[in-house]
Amino acid sequence: MRAARGFTLIELLVVLVIIGTLVSLTVLSAGSSSHSRELRDEAERLAGLITLLSDEAVLDGQEYGLLVDAEGYGVLIYDHASGDWNEMEDRQLYKLPVWSRLLLELDGEALQLPEPSESEDLPGLGGGDEEDKEKPIPQLLILSSGELSPFRLRLEERKSGGGAYLLSSDGYQLPRAELAGQSL
Repeated sequence: MRAARGFTLIELLVVLVIIGTLVSLTVLSAGSSSHSRELRDEAERLAGLITLLSDEAVLDGQEYGLLVDAEGYGVLIYDHASGDWNEMEDRQLYKLPVWSRLLLELDGEALQLPEPSESEDLPGLGGGDEEDKEKPIPQLLILSSGELSPFRLRLEERKSGGGAYLLSSDGYQLPRAELAGQSL
């Protein structure tokens, strides 16, 4: 009779190294082809900002606005004395990653958001002479009464077939970032 023969320790270690290499290559290749995690984080960041502004508006009795374009957004505050919307000093314009964009719909009407050129920021946000600047007017209003402009905001990858998240509010409920299906 022959004695039973098993695998050596070296053979087992070689198999484990091969399996580990294949698993890590699979994870790395899947993670680099899609920006789904970053897209979700961006959508949650935007939903969190709107929630924070809504809370601040109620607590401070102040009106806030969100000025949106396809590549980013900025926060404005309403000055009751002058009747103008002004930039908030502590909240700078936020630019989305270049692979993503925003699509906005207010009260069921899809808005054509401006595509800023390389040299300009959002209207009213950023550099330039004060006389030459247009007065910024936000698309989304966040009121001290706790109400919001009813909206649907879609954050999506620019490539076709890419992922997308939808933030929406009926004007009373705060938005949540949800995985989107069809396009606006």
